[in-house]
Amino acid sequence: MDYSKIKILLVDDEKDILEFLGYNLEKEGFVIYTAGNGQEALEVAEKVFPHLILLDVMMPIMDGIETCEQIRKSPHLKDVLVAFLTARGEDYSQIAGFDAGGDDYITKPIKPKLLVSRVKALLKRLGEPEARVEVTEAEVEDIVIDKERYLVIVKGEKLVLPKKEFELLNLLFSKPERVFTREDIFHQVWGDNIIVGDRTIDVHIRKLREKLGDKYIKTIKGVGYKFTF
Repeated sequence: MDYSKIKILLVDDEKDILEFLGYNLEKEGFVIYTAGNGQEALEVAEKVFPHLILLDVMMPIMDGIETCEQIRKSPHLKDVLVAFLTARGEDYSQIAGFDAGGDDYITKPIKPKLLVSRVKALLKRLGEPEARVEVTEAEVEDIVIDKERYLVIVKGEKLVLPKKEFELLNLLFSKPERVFTREDIFHQVWGDNIIVGDRTIDVHIRKLREKLGDKYIKTIKGVGYKFTF
């Protein structure tokens, strides 16, 4: 991958952290933009269309969770990778980040080499999701999945899902009644080179159930999940 063409937006209210991140990523050839709060980040993102946003959680004006939610609502930014970079390591903070549509969660402080490694691993996903999850427009009972429009229609009502929720549903939906192991899901939705938390799948499954109802996605204890109808 030609990193000189990759744009990364760094968002943090602490200038020394922005300098630290920017310095280490620019050494790898990335094009770096910065913002000091969530509102500024949205304005910059809409202008430069970054490939990846590294987003602090605790910020003034607009925190990282709300910023990520706004990013996912923008039709221009729905495919942007978002990784939360924060000193908060509690489970509830990570769950909130994934619920908002985040792709990864990196805890500060982080060593420069590990930071660069995590960023490069994330960027390997660019342009690959559809290759991992082979799904065409399909209909089962009262649910329609439209891959072209990134849209789910449930009982005639349109439902726009965050990127990873959509890809996870696509995978399960592609083969109803087949049980997908957790390893299958990580491989096909997140990729082998992506580092995510152990609860990532659980969080995304819970959000899908909240939106679709409990009857469609079943848990097979100790194995994984399946789509049923």
